[in-house]
Amino acid sequence: MSTVYEIPVHKIDGTPAALREYAGQVLLIVNVASKCGLTPQYEGLEKLYEAQRARGLQILGFPANNFGSQEPGSNAEIAEFCSLSYGVSFPMFEKISVGGDDRHPLYRELIAAQPAATEKPGSDFKAKLAGYGIKQNDPTDVLWNFEKFLIGRNGAVVARFAPDVTVDDPLLLAAIDAELAKP
Repeated sequence: MSTVYEIPVHKIDGTPAALREYAGQVLLIVNVASKCGLTPQYEGLEKLYEAQRARGLQILGFPANNFGSQEPGSNAEIAEFCSLSYGVSFPMFEKISVGGDDRHPLYRELIAAQPAATEKPGSDFKAKLAGYGIKQNDPTDVLWNFEKFLIGRNGAVVARFAPDVTVDDPLLLAAIDAELAKP
């Protein structure tokens, strides 16, 4: 079974890193953006991180500018925004691409492992995006900012959630709890 642990990434300050430093923990990987209607999800992500970090949950933020140019800033500007606006203390990484020809290898692996996102029952999120002329080119593509991938303690990608599945949604919380309960 392949894992995401060996894919090279960089922390938001440019320091080389690998997700193996989080091996044995449950990871929630989120493509984030500072100027999106979903940006207030940072608040919920931080609360979840504070509440569950002691149980082994790590939330990893990966800024991406793929959707509506909603993450235009530099890594330093993004880090400052997250800290000042939302008090983000969970690990943030440098801006990457989560779609298109320049998709980061991490997101290639995440999508290959979980090609479809769990959607909120009755969600009209895709329809709203389509109303703005925004459609997925491929049904496996990340739909928008704040899509979430859940990684188990063993490094396997176990779930994927649509952008409008917020961190207080029972679907997401149940999946996180199930992974945290595993040894």
